[in-house]
Order: sequence, then C-alpha cells, then structure tokens
Amino acid sequence: MYEGLLLKMGEKGNDGGQFFTPREVIRAVVRVVNPKVGQTVYDPCCGTGGFLAQAYDHMLTGLGRNATARHIDTLKRRTFFGREKENLIYPIALANLILHGVDRPNLWHGNTLTGHEIYGGLFDDAPGQYDAILTNPPFGGKEGKEAQTNFAYKTSATQILFLQHVIDALADGGTCGMVVDEGVLFRTNEKAFVGTKRKLLDACDLWCIVSLPPGVFTAAGAGVKTNLLFFTKGGPTERIWYYDLSGVKVTKKKPFVLSHMEEFFRLLPERADSERSWTVERAAIEAKNFDLKAVNPNAKAEEDGRTPEELLDLIEAKGKEVADAIAALRSTL
Repeated sequence: MYEGLLLKMGEKGNDGGQFFTPREVIRAVVRVVNPKVGQTVYDPCCGTGGFLAQAYDHMLTGLGRNATARHIDTLKRRTFFGREKENLIYPIALANLILHGVDRPNLWHGNTLTGHEIYGGLFDDAPGQYDAILTNPPFGGKEGKEAQTNFAYKTSATQILFLQHVIDALADGGTCGMVVDEGVLFRTNEKAFVGTKRKLLDACDLWCIVSLPPGVFTAAGAGVKTNLLFFTKGGPTERIWYYDLSGVKVTKKKPFVLSHMEEFFRLLPERADSERSWTVERAAIEAKNFDLKAVNPNAKAEEDGRTPEELLDLIEAKGKEVADAIAALRSTL
C-alpha cells in the first residue's frame, strides 16, 4: 500500500525515521505528469523506488500494442534515474526496480544535497537535467552548511533545499509532480522560503496545487498536512489552479484512494472552477508575499441550526449525565 519514503517529522540532524508514501498518491502524481517513452524520469530522493516503479508500469501500459523492442529497451535501461542516501534503503530500491522489470536502475547512492557520493557507478551516463521529476522530498529534516553552500537560498530546511534542486534538475519543457508539506506553501517569514517560491514561479509554470486531506500520511505514521505541486519549466507562472481535497475524511481504516480524485481528473484538462477548485492570479500571490496555501473561496461554513432552547436542553442533559456518573462513583467508595 505504501511506496517511496519521507523523513520523519521533527528528527534532528541529517538522519531520521522512515515512512512510506501511499501508493495511491504516487499513482495520482504519475498519472498527472504522464511521462512518455523517450523521456527521462528522475527522483532525487527515491527511497524504495516507488515513483520510478509506478512510472515504469504507467509508461509500459501506455505503449500497449505499439511497443517495439527499441521502446522496451529504452524503458528498461535508459529512462529511470534516482538518488538515495540511506544505506539500508538503497539496495531495496535497486531490487524493487529490477523486480518491476527495469533491467538497469540508474540509482546513485549518496547525499543528493551535499553531493557526497557513496556509490555512483550506475549513474555514469545520467543526464544533467530530466524531462520528468516525480518525488516526495523529505520534510521536517535539517541539513548542515555543507548542503546549504550548493544553493542560492540557504536554509537548514531539507524540503526547501530539495525544491531548489528539483527546479535546477528539471529540463526546459520538463514537468514535475511532487509532494510538499504545507509549511512550504504558507511560510513567508523566512527569506529562503520566499526566495525559493519566487524562483519556482519565475522559472516554472506552477499550474496546479492539490491540497490533500490531513490524514493521508496518518497510516504511515506522520500527521503532517501535505500538498501536491505540478509545474513545467520554461516560463513564469501567470496563474495557479487549485483543487481542495482537505475536506475528505481519511483515517487509518479509511485510507486515501484514487477515487477521491475522480472530479479532479475530470476538471484538470480545462482547469475548471467548482466547489473544490478555483484559480489565483500571480499578482494576488505576490501581494501575499508568495503565500501559496490553498484557501478555498467556495468552502461553505457548517452552521449549527439548533435554537438556543435546544442547546440549553442539551447542556442540561449532559450535566445530568455527569452528575449521575459522579454519584455512581461515590457509591463505590
């Protein structure tokens, strides 16, 4: 049910506990980005390889009966590239991709942000930039000065450094789908956060933000609120289409499933407005100092229609229940 990895919230230093990304989220991201055979696909923090494996399945299925030996060879050997830092996770990612049918997983072992390499033998022919990036960068982690020196906007916040890396690694005309924690969107009091978001909107067309339900990662052990960003490099953002799933109730027993996004996929081609979707112009975003958080203008507030008399009756009834419970406890003393 879960593939891919994210860093545990609140961990100190560069290491932390690991959580899996829900497979349904991976499927949604891959479906929207829709990579094609002949394009290169990259995940800078690939974990167990969930995004890359799902992209392989998606691209192979898309070929259908039109698949040729050359297409298959390209998919299996020259399409998928990833990086992973964790010693125990790296071999799992290799095995996962091979088991899915990728004959040559072009995976680099080391710290993506510092550039420190443990093993890079499978990455010798990797391109400098990629046509599609599919990723769930670690959030809540911290990086030291060694990593920060490689980026224009310096911060210890791992997720912001990865966002800068993704922008730089995306080829012109390439598209990225990525998971970010909500703090990336609304934090405007730190220069690195604001500067990175400005860079994103200047260098790329951030054409869609999906606000995911609060409980999407609960089953994986993380309660952080997350969003999906979709952007294409090569031109500035003029407007952003938002889709709000934050009202969907998700729990461990009722996990997030792709059917929750049926309306999203139906509206996406035209980026149409609905009760859950709306468009925000670039000027409005700049006026809020690049606060990108999804605030649904169409959301309807739930009103309590009970009369004052009904509320007083309820309070009285609850008070009686409490009094009866206290009396029962006293009788046992």
